[in-house]
Amino acid sequence: MANHKSSLKRIRSSETKRVNNRYKAKTVRNAVKSFRDLNDSAAAEKDLSKVSSMVDKLAKKNVIHKNKASNLKSKLARKTNALKKTV
Repeated sequence: MANHKSSLKRIRSSETKRVNNRYKAKTVRNAVKSFRDLNDSAAAEKDLSKVSSMVDKLAKKNVIHKNKASNLKSKLARKTNALKKTV
């Protein structure tokens, strides 16, 4: 166990951050899953900016890597464009 006040505080704060990061990441994962289930081009266009923004915020806070965020956004944009072509 830690012996210093600062290390005890670090343990508390890192646990809080871990829980918050897990919550935010899970929320974005659920948003991405629901986006992938969309079959309507108009709904996909509307939700693309929301989901992309959520992914960008995770990358900005270093919850996920910036390249992973970029890859996710690219795949979502490709899905949106594919839906446009079929309709």
